[in-house]
Amino acid sequence: MQLLEITGLAVGLAMDATAVGAVVGAGIKKLSGHHLFRLSFHFGLFQAMMPVLGWLAGAGAEEWLAPYDHWVAFMLLGAIGGKGLTGAWKEWRAGGSSGEKDSRWQTDPTRGWSLVALSLATSLDAFAVGVTFGIIGVNVFFPAIIIGAITGAMTFSSMLFGRWLGRRFGLATQVAGGVILILIGLKILLEHLMAG
Repeated sequence: MQLLEITGLAVGLAMDATAVGAVVGAGIKKLSGHHLFRLSFHFGLFQAMMPVLGWLAGAGAEEWLAPYDHWVAFMLLGAIGGKGLTGAWKEWRAGGSSGEKDSRWQTDPTRGWSLVALSLATSLDAFAVGVTFGIIGVNVFFPAIIIGAITGAMTFSSMLFGRWLGRRFGLATQVAGGVILILIGLKILLEHLMAG
């Protein structure tokens, strides 16, 4: 597999992570280097690990996971999007101010279970790519590194763009962000249901 093909695949796989990165960046009022590093590192790490796990697990694991992966992504993104909307609603009811909080999110999406859930939800498709690599005899390790690096870089950049949007449009960006997360989950769900 040529580097150009791997790069194109990596960019395609990173699109959901990039959109989520922009949403998260928009919802954190005081976006720090820690936020940027945590989300971009974990998104890149999960996106790199999933093809390797798919490659190791083989086609049998994909048959087991395929009926559920889209539902998992939909529920995780829907729940986190719902938390974003709840945070926006509370801030709006409080007159557009969330006090001293650094984030409009109910919980910091770059920490704890929210971070794991977002990382997992945006990387499930990469598992199937790893299975495909195994079937066609592609060594997965170099592509996995490229996929992870590109995802991390695109997430980092999109978080900075999201911060700019959040500063410019404030609370409206948080509402849009929650809706976008739910729509990304719905897109993943519908793509799999229609393909089936």
